[in-house]
Amino acid sequence: MDTKATLAALSALSQGSRLAIFRLLVQVGPAGLAASRIAEHLDVQPSALSFHLKELSHADLLSSRQDGRFVIYSANIATMNGLVGFLTENCCGGVPCDVAAGEPCKPN
Repeated sequence: MDTKATLAALSALSQGSRLAIFRLLVQVGPAGLAASRIAEHLDVQPSALSFHLKELSHADLLSSRQDGRFVIYSANIATMNGLVGFLTENCCGGVPCDVAAGEPCKPN
């Protein structure tokens, strides 16, 4: 992931409702949710939800697909992993560590 894409993703996630939407969709997995279900889960007004979904989509954090008359949104896990990878790329100055497990860096 390049710096420009990283900044777009971080900017999109820096707002509370968008972060909540993204976390909900990560939790739901690839099946995703229709916008109406997202609004129900998070108590977000449809007009605000539409704006937030657009911002997350422009940052490539969401994928959408048509299912009948509904648009189903799901988290773009590849972008999420790219963002995490970018943020941890130079972790510990190249010393092996297990950031996910919360383990400190260990010198070679």
